[in-house]
Amino acid sequence: MGACRRGRLHCVSARIAGVLLLLLAAALEPLAMAADPQPYRVQFVPTGSSELDSTIKATSQLQTLRTSAPVNPYGLIARARGDVDRLKTVLESFGYYEGGVNITIEGLALDAPNLGETLTALPKDKDAHVKVDLSLGRLFHVGSVKLEGTLPPGVRLGLAPGAPAVASEVLAAGAQLQTKLQDDGYAFATVEPPTAYEEPATHVLNLIFKVSVGAHVKVGEIHFEGLKVTHESVLRKRLLLHTGEPYSAAQVERARTDLLKLGVFASVSVRLGSAPDSLGRVPITFVMRERPRHAFGITGSYSSDLGVSGGLTWSDRNVFGNAQELDLSGTMINLGGTSSVGLGYDATAKYILPDLGHRDQSLQFALGAIRQDLQAYDQTAETAGVTLSRKLSSVWSANVGVSAETERIIQGGCIGSVPYAITEPAVCTGNTSIPLIQEQSSYTLIGLPLSVSYDSTDLSSPLDDPVHGTRGALTLAPTRSLTGKTATFLIEQANISHYVDFHDLLGTRPGRTVLAMRAMAGIAVGASEFSLPPDQRFYAGGSGTVRGYNYQSVGPQFTDPGGNPIGGTSLTAVNLELRQRIATNFGAAVFVDGGGVSETQSLVPLSNGTDCMGPPQFGHAPPAPSRSGVFCVGVGTGIRYYTPIGPIRVDFAVPTVRRQDDARFEVYIGLGQAF
Repeated sequence: MGACRRGRLHCVSARIAGVLLLLLAAALEPLAMAADPQPYRVQFVPTGSSELDSTIKATSQLQTLRTSAPVNPYGLIARARGDVDRLKTVLESFGYYEGGVNITIEGLALDAPNLGETLTALPKDKDAHVKVDLSLGRLFHVGSVKLEGTLPPGVRLGLAPGAPAVASEVLAAGAQLQTKLQDDGYAFATVEPPTAYEEPATHVLNLIFKVSVGAHVKVGEIHFEGLKVTHESVLRKRLLLHTGEPYSAAQVERARTDLLKLGVFASVSVRLGSAPDSLGRVPITFVMRERPRHAFGITGSYSSDLGVSGGLTWSDRNVFGNAQELDLSGTMINLGGTSSVGLGYDATAKYILPDLGHRDQSLQFALGAIRQDLQAYDQTAETAGVTLSRKLSSVWSANVGVSAETERIIQGGCIGSVPYAITEPAVCTGNTSIPLIQEQSSYTLIGLPLSVSYDSTDLSSPLDDPVHGTRGALTLAPTRSLTGKTATFLIEQANISHYVDFHDLLGTRPGRTVLAMRAMAGIAVGASEFSLPPDQRFYAGGSGTVRGYNYQSVGPQFTDPGGNPIGGTSLTAVNLELRQRIATNFGAAVFVDGGGVSETQSLVPLSNGTDCMGPPQFGHAPPAPSRSGVFCVGVGTGIRYYTPIGPIRVDFAVPTVRRQDDARFEVYIGLGQAF
């Protein structure tokens, strides 16, 4: 051993330090071999209550942080120990004040001296087994309920002795009492969380609520803060609250949310005065934060039948400070789809005047231009319209307007052996006595559309995900064709969608499992099929009606080899879709779509494979006058990714009966649910 040149004490210290380092290295050797992070799985022993089990899993950090925040073996033990107190609180919140929480890891209690050594000895690829077992004990009930303070006549606390002492229900009773008082004009009323006293022998919980009622007040002066562009006169005209009215917290909240619906504010909050004034009125201030006046957006979608579409939108949400809105959009449409033959465009401009003559009544001016080259027809059109919209109630609304359209349409094909409205030489085979039907290629249409709609889904945007309620609309559009073959006709359309949330049946959180159903119908009255412009006829197939079939391909077709769609005078369609949320942002869906188009008073029979209800038919139907109908069914599945502006949807669908020109499958990508 070498000499120590710096003194005996230093040599002894050095040797002790060396020994300690050796011991520390020996102690840390198992940790070096242990998994870091330590994978684990959690087993929850059912308590017999699905609601309690769901709350336990949602509260347990062993469960919620298992994948998002990995830990080493000793971190796992610490996390489990933290869950003991956390889950004990859950039990007490459900009224089980004598319950217990037993958590074991690899069969060992959390205070077992060899637990850390057991975990560090596990192979790196082996999950540690964590078991959470709760004993409920006796359920406590509400005993005596006392109030410290005096309530106005007729006002009572909605909590009776003998009810289960569930914390959420006890706290809710106090909150409901405070809300009731504030709705009855006691703006400064408060109900403090109760003080609870256990009686273990009788398994009851005695409660004391402290109540301060305060003065009964009316609405005082109303002020607005934060306005930059918006004129205060617009808000005062729209406001659902007026000075001198009896104060009600519910009415104040209704006024706040109504101002928010105007569309120009990012947030609206309420601030009450600290005390009533000399007239017994409370001042109210609405604090506004305006949204950015201008908004710019990008739109896009894809389907295998219509191809890629993409465009730009620009909005001015508050043109002159009175919440007027100007929306401009331009979209390139139908690039590369199987049902389109060329790139098109769709441009619109809309100007909206809100609260015109009456609150919740708006006037919209619209201009549009569209070009689309489809298998069914080629269209170039310019449109204009004025629409008066009125919200009749929280669920009902109505629209009435005037529309004008000029368009140039080319649609061609063969009826038996005769060319129909075709611009180039065509070869039509077979013998037929069907005469050539002439169709004008240019139209000027004037319409008076009227619609009534119902919506109880409680959503602020049509892109939001509906999980309950019903949507429906009835539209009547009497139309006069001023050029070409003069005709007057009426287009009638109706649709209804209903959404059923299975959370009560399955014991899951609301909105996780939803069944969506839709039915649509339409008919054209007053004109035969070929008296109608091609774009006014009904078509089915594609993402809006029957997924799995090409856009507009369900219905009568011309008899030439191309077999392009003709359209019909009536439409029926039904859709059934089961939507399942997965984790936080993902979801899946399975669906069945069915739809059909019929023709009336037409000389065009069914042709190239238009029958979807049996084996593929590639021959020609007899060329005789008929009332023909086609009904097709498609099935498919899809995935969803939920974003703040709506779900991104990807659907894959197949036809149940594949006809001659049908693809093996269709793909649809877009923003928002299919319906």
